[in-house]
Amino acid sequence: MNIINENIPIFARIAEGMKDHILMGDLKEGDQLPSTTQISKEYNINIATVNRAVNILVSEGIAFKKRGIGMFVSEGAVDKLIDERRKTFRENYILATLTEAQRLRYSVEELQTMVADAYNEINLE
Repeated sequence: MNIINENIPIFARIAEGMKDHILMGDLKEGDQLPSTTQISKEYNINIATVNRAVNILVSEGIAFKKRGIGMFVSEGAVDKLIDERRKTFRENYILATLTEAQRLRYSVEELQTMVADAYNEINLE
């Protein structure tokens, strides 16, 4: 988990890090999440902070609790996360990029070519 970004509260960074692990396939639907004690010790943070992060996952339907056993990744969590991230991606990146592209007077065709070329560059690595 990457908890470096200091502009975001620690509990939110932990929740996002766990979501990243789910999206990357490190944690699969039905898998048990690391315990709050494990995370607390690993990052040397208060267990209440970790509980707050886990509560975010539960409230969003990404995780669920099995009483006396622990927290688990919910069925459908990956689809929920992909939908959430796609909306955020569109709002934060696509719309801002297109606004700047209009200022620079790019045509739709030029943008399509630029995106395709950049996509191919990334896939070659």
